[in-house]
Amino acid sequence: MRSAERTAFITRQLAVQRLPDLADIALYMAHPGSGLAQLGSAPPYWAYVWAGGRALARFVLDDNLVAGKRVLDLGAGSGVVAIAAARAGAEEVLALEPDGWGRTAVAVNAALNGVAVTLVRRLPQVDLVLCGDVFYSAEVAARVLPVLDRARAAGARVLVGDPGRTDLPLGRLVRLAEYRVRDFGDGPGVTRPAAVYDYTPDRAG
Repeated sequence: MRSAERTAFITRQLAVQRLPDLADIALYMAHPGSGLAQLGSAPPYWAYVWAGGRALARFVLDDNLVAGKRVLDLGAGSGVVAIAAARAGAEEVLALEPDGWGRTAVAVNAALNGVAVTLVRRLPQVDLVLCGDVFYSAEVAARVLPVLDRARAAGARVLVGDPGRTDLPLGRLVRLAEYRVRDFGDGPGVTRPAAVYDYTPDRAG
């Protein structure tokens, strides 16, 4: 499916929802009538806000760490972390998202919020890498860790947002903050802890 067709589907089938805990960031998000099943078996993770990304976006908005910096949202999904970085004054915001639907969602959601997010296909030189919910399986973790190591070796700081999933590499992380947030699938009023970490590959473990 072409990008224009994906854009039309997202803007037609998904509902704009505002996130009051994230500076009223608006996203096209799934709802029971979205018809996402017609897209096939691949999980439409880009149509939801996940706990790690939500916590990381909160941290970016609360802490003065992106102002004037070149920032990459790695595994951007809906683009919520990239949008938060743009709102918080980053000089330039880039997003690396391998899935075509995800790339379209990032572009559509950035436009919805009136911010500039540039999509890239490989790891660029940046000051800061933000990655929320990228350790949801052993297979994905094995692909992500070398990328984070390369980013650190190139001089970037790397921050990870995660609610404590099984494949989170805790031996390489230093906890910076914790929030109680909603995750995909949580009912109204249900929250869970999700933390933001510094990724430090030189730590033992």
